[in-house]
Amino acid sequence: MSQERLKIEVAKAALKRVEDGMLLGVGTGSTVNAFIRELASSGIRLEGAVSSSEATTGLLREAGIRVVDLNHAGDLALYIDGADEVDPHRRLIKGGGGALTREKIIAGASRRFVCIVDESKCVKVLGEFPLPIEVIPMARAFVSRQMVKLGGRPELREDFMTDNGNLIIDVRQLDLIDPLKTETRINQIPGVVTCGLFAHRRADEVLIAGESGIRSLSSE
Repeated sequence: MSQERLKIEVAKAALKRVEDGMLLGVGTGSTVNAFIRELASSGIRLEGAVSSSEATTGLLREAGIRVVDLNHAGDLALYIDGADEVDPHRRLIKGGGGALTREKIIAGASRRFVCIVDESKCVKVLGEFPLPIEVIPMARAFVSRQMVKLGGRPELREDFMTDNGNLIIDVRQLDLIDPLKTETRINQIPGVVTCGLFAHRRADEVLIAGESGIRSLSSE
């Protein structure tokens, strides 16, 4: 089964978690794009959606789904998003699409976070995928030096600006054996908006599409 087909299958599985009348948080990325397409044709009627990026906002509006600002939404019942890596404890690396800060905010504002991935995103220990860090522009070089001190190899994401007007540094070779500690440490560096580790706010459920079907990693 192709990776694109797996994304469609896990998107369909996520629809079973969505209820009519929900105000839904929606993430960013190719798997989420598949989810939005399936949602649009599902017949589910949402109150609206809170979007994690300008790209997702455009797709939601094209699908006829009302986009609501989080400041006017309050807490959300459910957030659906993908990930670049998932470990067995439902901790994630996110930010390959550059929307990590808004994704982390919406995840924090949601009572339940369901992450949808294909099996290629599953790892035993996080860190094969470079860790994205959103930084304000003046802190780019300073934060990069701090990443070197932590053993990482930072690289500025060329010709890219986040929806918040910031830069992304992608860091390879970091030791992420303790993602909770590393997330806290990186986020305390002045100039860092946030890093792409979702360890403190990990997924409540991960739906994983593979050749044998859909499996779930859950806190329940």
